[in-house]
Amino acid sequence: MHNEGAITVITAKRLTLALAAAGTIGGAVGAIAVNHNNAVASSSAAVSAAPLVASAASATPVNPGAPAPVAAGVMLPDFTALVSRNGPAVVNIRVMGSTKASMSQQRGRGAPQFDEDDPFFEFFRRFQGPQMPRGQQRDTPVFGAGSGFIISPDGVILTNAHVVRDAKEVTVKLQDRREYRAKVLGSDPKTDVAVLKIDAKNLPVVPIGKSSDLKVGEWVLAIGSPFGLESSVTAGVVSAKGRSLPDDSAVPFIQTDVAVNPGNSGGPLFNTKGEVVGINSQIYSQTGGYMGLSFAIPIDVAYRIKDQIVTTGKVQHAKLGVTVQEVNQGFADSFKLDSPEGALVSNVEKGGAADKAGIKSGDVIRKVNGQPIIASGDLPAMLSVAQPGEKVSLDVWRDGKIVRLDARLANASDKVAQDEREPAAGADQSAKLGLALRPLDPNEKRQSGISAGLVIEDAAGAASNAGVQPGDVLLSINGRPVNSVEQVRDVVGKASKSVALLIQRGNDRIFIPVRIG
Repeated sequence: MHNEGAITVITAKRLTLALAAAGTIGGAVGAIAVNHNNAVASSSAAVSAAPLVASAASATPVNPGAPAPVAAGVMLPDFTALVSRNGPAVVNIRVMGSTKASMSQQRGRGAPQFDEDDPFFEFFRRFQGPQMPRGQQRDTPVFGAGSGFIISPDGVILTNAHVVRDAKEVTVKLQDRREYRAKVLGSDPKTDVAVLKIDAKNLPVVPIGKSSDLKVGEWVLAIGSPFGLESSVTAGVVSAKGRSLPDDSAVPFIQTDVAVNPGNSGGPLFNTKGEVVGINSQIYSQTGGYMGLSFAIPIDVAYRIKDQIVTTGKVQHAKLGVTVQEVNQGFADSFKLDSPEGALVSNVEKGGAADKAGIKSGDVIRKVNGQPIIASGDLPAMLSVAQPGEKVSLDVWRDGKIVRLDARLANASDKVAQDEREPAAGADQSAKLGLALRPLDPNEKRQSGISAGLVIEDAAGAASNAGVQPGDVLLSINGRPVNSVEQVRDVVGKASKSVALLIQRGNDRIFIPVRIG
């Protein structure tokens, strides 16, 4: 029997395992496995460690509570007052869900592991407690953990949607150790924002700032429960703003170098004024652990989602109805742009908002409501703050000039018709590009649904180097549809440095820049 008064010596190895267990999050809440190296430093080293101060400033008296001088003109922030004031409003979130598991997956650790078809399986099955028929599955509990922060004295809490995904029971623990059962008012997987509610009053709350006011290089601080270690504080700087990630998200993430690990998800990101400017959401890692790149959802975006959830119980997203690509130098040369900026439209959904506004494949969207589009990810980030039915003004680069178009945004949940294209013809070889071309035969048109363009039978030279593959279908060059080799030669002959080929590859449309000069 466990003696609560006994003193247990925890070795480095045991502490590593304990931390790993505390940080394990089931599939229902988006686990990240972490390898712990040097989990425990020696106690003597910890005692002797002291804050590092530059020698130039070591002789200068330091005022307690003031930023520590490091070098001339450089000061380190002191976060003690911020943590003391806002720490009580940061909460630990524990989640219990379930997942389906077969009987073989639920066998005890000490039992021999046999396949269900093994003759010994039936023998050992009899000694493992209540059984189910072969092939059946039952619910197995899954546990997870995360962080959150209180935004209303009556118990409204913000966190990540992935923290409470598929949760059957959510428990919120305050810094003063009180615990409450929480209700999930709503969540939005697209932005990874969720709103919880606990039955309490007069709770501490965090002040809300503006993520739009953040500057790259500015100090920021995170409070959360990494690996279940509650109220942990880490600090760093804003590395970049408006980051788009390849996860089908429309969030313009704040990138920082603040240490974030499993359990930090859903916790607040503070500026030096003590205002929440983001919700810690993701990390980039090749090992499963923190590698210096963490990403937070801007609080401006999170609050718009929160308002929709609290008001209507659901979230609606606006959609322009285009697929875009990055504008690199090759595309800039092809479309005669003065700089490689904007969002290159590679596909337009038929019947969508962009189609109705007159946007075409090959257009480069340079501004939305007067705001410049530098990287292609800026477009979905800007549209993520809009509502369905809202009217936006677009500056589009087409045929060497800016065209102003107005689009009324659709609802992202609306379905659109399949895209259709103009008829095509022609066949031959384009030596300058290194392409062997021929028209689509009737059977290929029926199977692919493509009625315009030229089949690429072989790719060599410049086109092959750029990534064009045999079997691709060439639809347009520099935004001009091509239905014959004569048209291809005409467009390529007028180009100087490079051309942009619109390619249909399987179900995808992509632009490929090919340098010919």
